[in-house]
Amino acid sequence: MDALTAIRTRRSLPRLGLPVPTPEQLAIAFEAAACAPDHRVIRPWRYLVIEGDGLAQLGEVFVAAIAKTDPARAEVEAERFRQLPLRAPMIIVAILSLQDHPGVPEWEQWLSLGASVQNLLLALHAQGMAAIWRTGEMATEKHVCAELGLAPHEHIGGLVYVGSALADKAAPALPEKLWAQWPAKQQG
Repeated sequence: MDALTAIRTRRSLPRLGLPVPTPEQLAIAFEAAACAPDHRVIRPWRYLVIEGDGLAQLGEVFVAAIAKTDPARAEVEAERFRQLPLRAPMIIVAILSLQDHPGVPEWEQWLSLGASVQNLLLALHAQGMAAIWRTGEMATEKHVCAELGLAPHEHIGGLVYVGSALADKAAPALPEKLWAQWPAKQQG
């Protein structure tokens, strides 16, 4: 699949099943992720792949995180939190690993992570896989970050749910005009 076709046809698909990407497909996807714009080549991101029993373990981590902040809510919603990671057969955790660099501000490192994740999504799609990038409250829970082994300078930038599409999704309608020219050209 050529690049423009991949960009134009990729969709966030929430209904995902088996199979998941092979190790070879993942290697290609992570190579693409590493080609993201990265000022000063500081690589302010890394990834963590979770599948199999790790998904159920992540569900327990989610329940424990809610229990720490809101025990009553955890009691009522424990099963829902256990099931969140099971919406796909693989999750790739996108981690921002902030670098203390005088020439690369924090906001620029977040943008680099976003570009890296977009490359990952496009590379997975180009290989016949489907994915959806989610965040949600678990992405900012300190307990979740600690259990996943994140260092104090690291943040979860997203949970990329990955698998094979169980249903397709129509392309969204595009706005009439996404761009303008500056300065405006005079007509006449």
